[in-house]
Amino acid sequence: MAEIGKGVTAGKLALNVQKRLSRAQEKVLQKLGKADETRDTAFEELVANFNKQMTEGSKVQRDLKAYLAAVKAMHDASRRLQDCLADMYEPDWFGKEEMDALVEDTDTLWLGYHQNLTDKTLVCMDTYLVQFPEIKARIAKRERKLVDFDSARHHFASLQKGKKKDEAKIAKAEEELGRAQKIFEELNVELQDELPVLWDSRVGVYVGTFQSLAGQQERFHKEMSKLSQNLNDVMTKLEEQRQLKKDATAATKKGDGAQSEEANHSESTSPAPKSSVTNGSDAELPPGFLYKVKAVHEYTATDNDELELKVGDAVLVLAFDNPDEQDDGWLLGVKESHWFQKKDISAKGVFPENFTQKV
Repeated sequence: MAEIGKGVTAGKLALNVQKRLSRAQEKVLQKLGKADETRDTAFEELVANFNKQMTEGSKVQRDLKAYLAAVKAMHDASRRLQDCLADMYEPDWFGKEEMDALVEDTDTLWLGYHQNLTDKTLVCMDTYLVQFPEIKARIAKRERKLVDFDSARHHFASLQKGKKKDEAKIAKAEEELGRAQKIFEELNVELQDELPVLWDSRVGVYVGTFQSLAGQQERFHKEMSKLSQNLNDVMTKLEEQRQLKKDATAATKKGDGAQSEEANHSESTSPAPKSSVTNGSDAELPPGFLYKVKAVHEYTATDNDELELKVGDAVLVLAFDNPDEQDDGWLLGVKESHWFQKKDISAKGVFPENFTQKV
């Protein structure tokens, strides 16, 4: 024989079974039309509203959770894409540090957006819906107590109508009827007070929930717009950097080609000189003069021994006193205008060869 659970006596278990049987019998009699059923259309309308309210609220809660899942998926996708960009962004590209900061700021913004939606929007709906199961259970209990009340009422009436009246049974039935009526009415009054208040509260809950959602969306998209603009600015600067390097490379190639063409032309039209360096006997040219070049790009000197150039400047190229001091791609010279005015080479300096063109 199965043991009876702790705290549940055999008598109480038997009483619960008897109540269920009595309720089932009462419901059958009511459906067959052999017993009248107490109806309350006003309360039935409250219950219909409650069920509608619970269904709609649950749907909003499910859709909010689905929205949050989509935000989480978008965050994950954004993070992977941003990480990919950061990984392939080379250290010498423009804005490397700015790019790394953008990646972190974007990730932080997504995290905050998801957390705020959870804490300030979804929690609002969760708190609202948590009360429904308890109220639903009380509505079901009211229905059971209404059946108990109808059953007690019918039992009391049948004893009163009986040919052989047993006053003791009638008194006991009347007592049970009073007890069943009291329990039912207490539940009924509580629910009739609470359900209309709960029904009216739905508007305020929806307003708070969707105002919170709209506010979080507005703040998120505003901040994301700033980060997107910053990313666009970095990409624009990177393209400008690429174009400048491309132009500089093209200018270098053009200068090298012109020098090569000049050298070939000189070799074909004149005998090769014993030395390209003059001995200074020509008073119009500085000692160590080799040839003349013209600046095709502006160059700003960054050191004391460098020669600053402006586009169009004519420069007299000189031989280094010590050839070992000459770096690849660099020439030594003095501006032609300075030499003819002062006949002084103290203002000589080095400059990049690819910023000039031989003339």
